Amino acid sequence: MVKKLLKYYFMFVSIFFIGRILLFIYYFHNFEDSGVDYWLTFLYGLRMDTVVISVLLVIPLIVLSFTPIKFAKSANSFLKYYFLVAFSLVIYIENATFPFVAQYDVRPNYLFVEYLIYPKEVFSMIFADYKVELLISFAMICLFGYFYLKLAKDDFLEIFKSAYLKRVVLFLPILALLFMGVRSSFGHRGVNISDAMYTTNRMVNEITKNSLHSIGYAVYSEVVHEGGEVKNYAKMDVKEALERIKKRLDIQTISDEDVLLRVENSHFKSDKPKNLVIFVQESLGYQFVEAVGGEEGITPNFNKLSKEAILFRDLYSNGTRSVRGLAAMSAGNLAVPGEEVVKRNKSQSDFFTIASLLKPFGYYTAFMYGGESRFDNMRGWYSGNGFDEIIDQPKIQNPTFVAPWGVCDEDLVVQANEEFKKMHAKGQKFATVMFSQSNHSPFEFPCEKIELLKDVPPNSVKNAVKYADYAVGRLFELAKKDGYYEDTVFVVVADHNVRVYGDDMVPVDMFHIPAMILGGGIKPMVYDKIASQPDVLATALDLIGLDLKYPIMGHSIFSDKKQNLSLMQFHSSYALRVDDKVAIVRPSQASLTFAYKEPQTYSDRSNHLTMVEHDEELEKDALAFVIALDYVYNKKLYR
Repeated sequence: MVKKLLKYYFMFVSIFFIGRILLFIYYFHNFEDSGVDYWLTFLYGLRMDTVVISVLLVIPLIVLSFTPIKFAKSANSFLKYYFLVAFSLVIYIENATFPFVAQYDVRPNYLFVEYLIYPKEVFSMIFADYKVELLISFAMICLFGYFYLKLAKDDFLEIFKSAYLKRVVLFLPILALLFMGVRSSFGHRGVNISDAMYTTNRMVNEITKNSLHSIGYAVYSEVVHEGGEVKNYAKMDVKEALERIKKRLDIQTISDEDVLLRVENSHFKSDKPKNLVIFVQESLGYQFVEAVGGEEGITPNFNKLSKEAILFRDLYSNGTRSVRGLAAMSAGNLAVPGEEVVKRNKSQSDFFTIASLLKPFGYYTAFMYGGESRFDNMRGWYSGNGFDEIIDQPKIQNPTFVAPWGVCDEDLVVQANEEFKKMHAKGQKFATVMFSQSNHSPFEFPCEKIELLKDVPPNSVKNAVKYADYAVGRLFELAKKDGYYEDTVFVVVADHNVRVYGDDMVPVDMFHIPAMILGGGIKPMVYDKIASQPDVLATALDLIGLDLKYPIMGHSIFSDKKQNLSLMQFHSSYALRVDDKVAIVRPSQASLTFAYKEPQTYSDRSNHLTMVEHDEELEKDALAFVIALDYVYNKKLYR
C-alpha cells in the first residue's frame, strides 16, 4: 500500500514539476538579474505540491485500508476513476495557469473561481479567447486518460489481497505521514500560501506556489473567512453607508467616485522628508504604561521617552488581534467584518499601504518581525502590497536569544539598527514597520537584561512587557548614537491589549493602548483626546513632511478634521465611540447606545458602559462602518 501511494505521489509531483519548470523557463527574464536565489523555487515548490498531494491521497488511503476483500473490484474501479479525475483536474489547472499568469501576473487565485457564478459570460469568454489552450488541455487529458486506463486496469487489486488487519494497522501511520505532508511543518504553524513568498521577487514567488493550492486557499478564504458576515447585520444602502462614514470621519474625497481617497497637505512641509519607523508592540495594554495611566515601574523607557514625544493618552485599538493592529498601522484602515485584511484573499495585492504611498517618493520599505513572518500571512500580505523587503527570524543575524515565537526583541532592534544605518549612510530614505514578539506567551526572553519585577514570576506578562520596553529603549539609544534619529519619525504603538476582558458588552477600556511619536524636531506634547490607530498613522505621515494622497480612515491630530472617535471590533460586535457615548451594533440583534465612564485607575474592572436612550444617528453610523468597510474591501476600493 505504501509503495502504491508513493507511486501516485511521484506521478502528481512530476506533473507539478513540469508545470513549474515551464513557468520558470518562460519567465526567467523577469528574475535572472534579481539577485534572489531563484533555484530554491523548486524546493519550496515541492513543499507546496506535497500539501496538495497529501490531501488528494487521503481518500485512497481510507478506501485501501478499510474495504473488505469481497468489494475489491468495486473499490479498484472507484480508485481508478478517482485518480483519473484527480489527474485530469491537475493537468487542466496546470495548463490554465499559463494564460492566467499571462493575464493577471499571478497564479490562479480567487479570480479563477469568483466569476463562476456567471457561467454564461465566463465560458463564452473562455471559448472566445482561449480555444487553443482549451484544445491543448483536453488533448493532454485525453491522451493521459487513454494510457492511464490502459495501464491501471487492475492497479489496486493486489493490495486488497493483503490481510485486512494488516491494512487497517497501516492506516494510522500512513495517515500521520499525510497529515505531516499537509502541515508541511514541525513548528507551531502549518504551511500556508505565504510560505511560497520566500524572495523579494514576486514572479519567483508565484512560480513557487501550487495553482491548485492557491485556488483552494482562495475558496477557503471566501467560504470560511469572507462568507458574508455582513449579511447578519441590519440592512443599509451602501451609498448611504459611505456617505455616513465620510461625514462622521470628515473626509472630503477628490471626487464623488472616490470612496476615501483625498489629498492631505503636510503641516510640516519639508524639502527633506523624514524616514518613518513604526514599532508595533505586541499586546502592550495601557495598564502597563504609567505615562498613560497604567502601573508604575513596568515601562521605564516608554515613560522617559514620552516626555520628548507626542504622547497619545486616549488611544484605542482597532480590535483584539495583531493583524488588526498591523493593518491599522501599515494601511490606516479600520477593522473589516470577519477575518482581517492581512489574511483575506482580495487584499493580497493592490491594497493601499504606506509602501505603495511612499514608493513614488523614493522610500525603501520593509517589514521586520522577530518570528516567522508566514504566521497570519504577514509575509504574503506585506510582500504582495508593495513592501520591498521582509526581514524575519531566518534573516536575523547572530541572534542572542531564541524563544518559541522567534528571536528576542533586542535582536530585532539590533538588526533594524544595522539596516537603518546602512540606508542612512547612503542617503536612502526608508519606511519600516517593525513588529515585536517577546511579550507573548510563554513569555520567554533574556531575563538577565532587566531587573525583574518584585514578587512577579520571571516568565510572566509584566516582566515580558518590561523586557519589550527595554528593547524600545535600546532602539532609541542606538538611533541617537548612529545618527539617523534626527532624520526619522518614530512611532511606538501597541497592536492591541494583552487581554480584552470585562462584563461590558464591549469592554471599551481594554481597547485602550499607548502610543507615542518622536524624532528629530518633534515638539513634546500630550494628546488627550480620543484617537484611533489610523489617526496615529496619519499623524506620523503628516510629520515626515510630504503632501500626500491616501484613503487612510483617520486624520492627523494637527488637522482640524480630526474627530473625537474610535471604532472597535470585539468578536462580531462593533463599538463606535464618539466622545463619551458608545453605539454597539451586533449581528441579528438590535443596536444599543451606552454612556461610557472612564475607569478611575488601571485596576478598575467594574462595568463602564451604562445603557441610555437610543441615539439612532450614532447607531446608524456604527452600522454604516460595518457595511461600508465590507463593501470597500469586497470591491477592492481601498487603494
